[in-house]
Order: sequence, then C-alpha cells, then structure tokens
Amino acid sequence: MSLLEVSEAHVHFHAPGGMIRALDGVSLRVEKGQIVAVVGESGCGKTTLARAVLGLQPLDSGRIDLAGVEVRGTPRGIAEKVGMVWQDPFASLDPRWKVGRAVLEPVRIMGKRADAKAIFEEVGLSADLVVRFPHQLSGGQRQRVAIGRALSLKPPLVICDEPTAALDLSIRAQILNLLKEIQQDIGCSFLYISHDLTTVRFLADRVAVMYLGRIVEEGPTETIFSDPRHPYTKALLDSAPSIEKLMQLPEPPQGEIPDPRTRFPGCRYEGRCPNGDEHCRLVDAPVAVEGDRSFYCFHPFR
Repeated sequence: MSLLEVSEAHVHFHAPGGMIRALDGVSLRVEKGQIVAVVGESGCGKTTLARAVLGLQPLDSGRIDLAGVEVRGTPRGIAEKVGMVWQDPFASLDPRWKVGRAVLEPVRIMGKRADAKAIFEEVGLSADLVVRFPHQLSGGQRQRVAIGRALSLKPPLVICDEPTAALDLSIRAQILNLLKEIQQDIGCSFLYISHDLTTVRFLADRVAVMYLGRIVEEGPTETIFSDPRHPYTKALLDSAPSIEKLMQLPEPPQGEIPDPRTRFPGCRYEGRCPNGDEHCRLVDAPVAVEGDRSFYCFHPFR
C-alpha cells in the first residue's frame, strides 16, 4: 500500500467565461521513504494538488488516500500524518508569535508535548532562537523554523511547496541538504513541489511533470532528466540553466499557452508541440509505460 495515492483527482474553479480545470484527472503515488517531485510552470496545478492532499481543497471527483485513509476535509488528526512547508516562511509564520511557540503549534493542537529547543537543534538552529520573533530571523532561519514545525509530530509525509524559492542561492543549498538529511534520518516521505529543476534533480527519487492540470510524464529522476519522452518534458528541461548553456537563451516552444478555460478533446500541448498533428489535437493519448516510467504522447522523443 502506498503512503499517498491520488486517483483521478479533479478540481474545477468557475471563472468568467468558463471553468478552469486546475486538476484534470491527476493520479500519483508516493511510497514510504520516497521523495517525489512535481514540476511544471506556474499555473499548472501543483499547489492545488498540495492543498487537495492536505484536505484544504475539496475534490470535484476522484480520491486521495493518505496512509490508507481517504482524505475528506481537514480532520484534526491529519497533522500527525502530513506536515507542510510553504514557499514564503515570513508569510507562513505568525509575526505576533515567538518562533518557539510557532514550531510547537501542531504539537499543542494534538494535545501532546515536545521540546522546542530540541526541534530547533534538529533543523540546525541554535536553541537560543526560540524566544525570537520571525522578523528577527534571516530567511533561511525562518524556513528552518517552518521545517521544524512541519516535522514536530514526525509525520510520515511532508509536503514542500517551493520551499527554496524565496531564498538566495547559498541558503537554498543548506535547506536542500537539511531536507535530505531529515529524510534519511527519520525515513519520512516528501512530496516536493517546484519549478526549479536543479533542486529537483538533487533531491527527488521520482519526478512527475504537470502541464495544465495533467501529469504528462512520470518516472525515476535520472531517467526523466537524461531521456525525456514527452515533448513538454523536453522543452522544460531545455529551458533549465546549465553550465553548457551559459549565456545562451533557450528557444521558446512554438505557439502560446492556451486559455486554461479551454476544454481539450486531445492533447493540451498539441498547439506548442513540434511533433503534434491533427490526431493529437482530436484524441487524448493513452498512457504509455516503459519500465517504471509512464507518459502520455502519440509521438514521443526517442
């Protein structure tokens, strides 16, 4: 049994002129002790997926099971099953609370006890900082507090939504190393949401690539990075900076990002795809499986 199993999840938002399908049949698994990254450009549905797993965003259809129990709303005990690290640590910490109180918030909610100083030391912070307010800490220190809060109950799953996006490069490396050390020490699983492919390659065991509410390719990290099949995956990887492409701007994909209110009979990437044809526009590709990698494309790269 998977620790987290998302099955055909649909989330729709009504908007002027139509409906936005933020999640349009998303299926995903996270096994125990695994780090799974969800990548894609802004607006593809990554954060909506995280909110749905937490029970903060109801599904229109589909099912999410966490540790063998279906997620319905936000039951009180969910804090023991999943922790959350948001993108901006300054926004996710109450400015009126000392950070020692903030890190123990999940523990108090569950009626348990823990030592804030011990949690601080676990995430690489001085125990003396427990009496500080968020504005008295650096961005990296605040994010360590947020990680400590997410792990205070030792949940089996931790969701990280762009946890390094608000930090400078040197601090990003420290936070990524901390996450990897924590995962190895306590054996928890991570659902890591990001558009930073460099951090994903360093951290994740598996990668799921999202485009306009759908997962278009999923598989082991090195397989996806070294040999992408879906044209969108390849375009995404080609756009990532590297030493080899220093001072070079990537060629943008052809066409424009479609209106998210559009209802697609076929592949939603067809209008930007170099391999797309009329059949792709009219028929949605079934899943293709190669070993432990899957993708949805009639004309994949080989």
